[in-house]
Amino acid sequence: MRPAKRNSSLYFNYPEYAFTRPVEMEGVQTKHSVVIIGGGPVGVTAALELARHGIASVVLDEKNTVNDGSRAICVARHSMEILQQLDLSDKFESKALPWTHGTSYYKDQPVYRLEMPHSDQERFHPMYNIQQQYIEQYLIDKALKEPLIEIRWLSKVIDFEQNINCCVVTVETPQGQYKFHAAYTLAADGGRSAVRRLSELKLNGDSYEGRYVIADIQMQSDYPTERRAFFDPSSNPGLTILVHKQPENIWRIDYQVDGDIDEKQELQEERIRSRIASILDMMGETGSWELEWWSLYKAYTLALDDYRHKRVLFVGDSAHLVPIFGVRGLNSGLADAVNAAWKLAYVIHGWSNDSLLDSYSPERRGATLDVFRNASKSTKFMTPPSRGYQLVRDAALSLALNNDFTQHLINPRQSQPYTYSESCLSSFSERDAEFESGPQTGAALINQRFTENDYLLDNLGKGFSGLYFTDSESIDEGLLQCFSELNVGNEEFTLIIISRDTVQSGAKTISQDNGHVVFETYNAQPGTFYLIRPDRHICARWRSIQTNEVIQAFRQSLGETL
Repeated sequence: MRPAKRNSSLYFNYPEYAFTRPVEMEGVQTKHSVVIIGGGPVGVTAALELARHGIASVVLDEKNTVNDGSRAICVARHSMEILQQLDLSDKFESKALPWTHGTSYYKDQPVYRLEMPHSDQERFHPMYNIQQQYIEQYLIDKALKEPLIEIRWLSKVIDFEQNINCCVVTVETPQGQYKFHAAYTLAADGGRSAVRRLSELKLNGDSYEGRYVIADIQMQSDYPTERRAFFDPSSNPGLTILVHKQPENIWRIDYQVDGDIDEKQELQEERIRSRIASILDMMGETGSWELEWWSLYKAYTLALDDYRHKRVLFVGDSAHLVPIFGVRGLNSGLADAVNAAWKLAYVIHGWSNDSLLDSYSPERRGATLDVFRNASKSTKFMTPPSRGYQLVRDAALSLALNNDFTQHLINPRQSQPYTYSESCLSSFSERDAEFESGPQTGAALINQRFTENDYLLDNLGKGFSGLYFTDSESIDEGLLQCFSELNVGNEEFTLIIISRDTVQSGAKTISQDNGHVVFETYNAQPGTFYLIRPDRHICARWRSIQTNEVIQAFRQSLGETL
């Protein structure tokens, strides 16, 4: 195996990570807790989340640098909240370009204005643009400083098997092969997953005819950061173009190519330059530009039937391939990583039994199927699979020039966090039904501002947390006793008290008097309680707290059968 050559770039200095001879090649046989196969953003996020819960892992990656090109560029708000828990959101915000709007065009005329909800109550914008090179480098830089994470570069998995006690991985390196033993495996090795192939598993689903050339160019332009989608434009008749601004004056242009084209010919640099020049002319961009990177993309909705196979959990593209429309691929993968990691950590620590891992596949595969439902609609609109779809889409776009009623068809349906309402870890649906609004059981928390520099999610702990709403000046000792029973191992339960007045208590206290916004958002009254999992999803909620039910919900969320 040879090291990858250092990639050339107009703006990014690709790091080169050295191969270090592992102890196994010196005859030392160690059974590790977790091996993560794949050092991309999903795999490294999983390693960081495991480390946050005190679990060591070894990451195997066959490269010695980060992936080239912009690739996944859109980081959604809920992914930024994941990065916040990993103490990385500030780093991302310092580089990424936030956006809230988008414009769709038909025959070069605007027909739809996307407006994603955003207010000063939210810490993060709905979406951020940042190239995948930066995403990977920031995550890796953090992981390299973490003593519980070991990243092994130039380590290619060539064989994989598992037995009742562990997983056995055969690894090829520049200095030979060795076997690696781990109690559990997280397969984060992408769409061409070696673990999936060696386990004789396959992705099932659909592929779409539409193909896109993806190109990065460097260009100075004052156009604001937003999503632009062009349908049947003059520069690509009958087809589609997407345009996004990225940091360092890099513009991402995705243009659909005809189904009958010769891919090799279409990917010739001269051809790409000609196509981009035509697109920029249509957009009114007359300045100079340079070509940075390009690739070819095809849309899929493919997934494993089960994301857990004994001691292996599949995360990210190794478990599912989703269309780029709606920016769901990377964001889904990061949610996979956190979901799998906290559960795996609790099982390895002995804080929960192995059955907790059985909830991973239903929750995250359910999220994938929800993505498929939404992304398939967007994909069929972006790249109509038949003449009939083409006619319907063009009719909707044509009518949208002068009518509003068809605009919902043009909505790109951006990525949203999935609600685990049907999860075996969610409980007391009858209590949930008592609420008229607010985030339901299984949903992710809605971040809200408490003070100028303090938001709800800033106050979460590593383990379970709870939101208790009150108008009282103190907290009943019986409630405090109940909350003391929600600690797990060395991860203490975090109580967040939300009150219109300051509460006298030794517990975490937050005074909330900003127009009762948080009360309203959570449809709360004095005595309302939300029980929160380590991944920010709601286990259960009560309009009026019932301490015996809280304990039951807590135990159920740890995978215990009640």
